[in-house]
Amino acid sequence: MGALDYLSNFCTVTSTSTRSRRKPMQTVEIKVKMDCDGCERRVRNSVKSMKGVKSVEVIRKQSRVTVSGYVDPNKVLKKVKSTGKRAEFWPYIPYNLVSYPYVTQAYDKRAPAGYVKNVVQAVSAPNATDERITHLFSDDNPNACSIM
Repeated sequence: MGALDYLSNFCTVTSTSTRSRRKPMQTVEIKVKMDCDGCERRVRNSVKSMKGVKSVEVIRKQSRVTVSGYVDPNKVLKKVKSTGKRAEFWPYIPYNLVSYPYVTQAYDKRAPAGYVKNVVQAVSAPNATDERITHLFSDDNPNACSIM
């Protein structure tokens, strides 16, 4: 170890302690009831003025606001609620990503077309008894049903 290396250890400044870490790029979807152009404009302007926001997309027909950028989801939700509108995180997922879309908690009449509620029962894999029964009738099983 040379003299310059030894002295350089004393001269370096760690940037992690003086700077805050940058938030990761993410997309936040929020459900907000908007009735008119004024409601839409008020929600869009409140979120657009936040630090780190890259884009704001408002779909009034679905009551949906999509915010992309280096933001905290809870702060975005709080900012939307500050406009006086009732808001919550987007509770729906696309219909084709769900294993059981007609579970009692998943199906929602108020959901936009092609969406169901995001609940654990709808997304979970089939239970173990279903797999055992289908395994009984496979062609690989030598003790399978003789009718097959």
